[in-house]
Amino acid sequence: MDKVFPTAVEAVADIGDGASIAVGGFGLCGVPLVLIDALYERGSSGLSIVSNNCGTIGRGLGRLLDAGRIARAMGSYVGENKELARRYLAGEIELELVPQGTLSERLRAGGSGIPAFYTPAGVGTLVAEGGLPWRYGSDGGVVVASPPKEVREFGGREYILEESVRTDFALVRAARGDRHGNLVFDKAARNFNPLCAMAAATAIAEVEELVDFLDPDEVHLPGIFVRRVIALTPEQAADKPIEKRTVTPGVRPPQRVEWPGEGRARPRSG
Repeated sequence: MDKVFPTAVEAVADIGDGASIAVGGFGLCGVPLVLIDALYERGSSGLSIVSNNCGTIGRGLGRLLDAGRIARAMGSYVGENKELARRYLAGEIELELVPQGTLSERLRAGGSGIPAFYTPAGVGTLVAEGGLPWRYGSDGGVVVASPPKEVREFGGREYILEESVRTDFALVRAARGDRHGNLVFDKAARNFNPLCAMAAATAIAEVEELVDFLDPDEVHLPGIFVRRVIALTPEQAADKPIEKRTVTPGVRPPQRVEWPGEGRARPRSG
């Protein structure tokens, strides 16, 4: 089955107001920037987002956030997105913070048909006891708080019950993909992308390189989990912003030199 769509705009055309969407990426690594921009252009609002974080100001999910299109977010990291913090504290958005490992497992469980599972993460904290502010009112009071969770003991240790996550859609980014939706992710960009796709009823993938064939042994996510694929242009594929660029003053970058007889480069410190 050929799952390739001509454009990102067409691929997200049926994501309407109020949809729930799992979005891959961590910071700005592995983020489906093109699909998010297409969703922004579509104008959908009241969205419920599940993602590790909400992007940065003006990039990734930050575009939707800045425009007031996100009504609820579930994630593990606020990061340095001051607009997310402002909207949360002002009562403009509902925010459910989840331990990072728990978030990834809730997505994986959702994609595996597992309704809930027990984990030790959060035992003895407000994650288990409830009361974490999900939404503030305009007066600063808590309007919606997290409920308490079931706690059980296994092998002399306490665990809390966490429900799996399922969403209407997922937006993910892969290094390579074929027309059947099989995907390969590059290093750290693998992060939440496969899990988000698994948890969605309709997963949409943007791929940096569309190929005719992938060796089954190198596939990270089988096409059974992916409904739509779009191929990025070389310019779109090369657009990989860095959230915070840092350098060490006075340190020269390594130079590349050829070592005689080896036919390959080795780094030489400056």
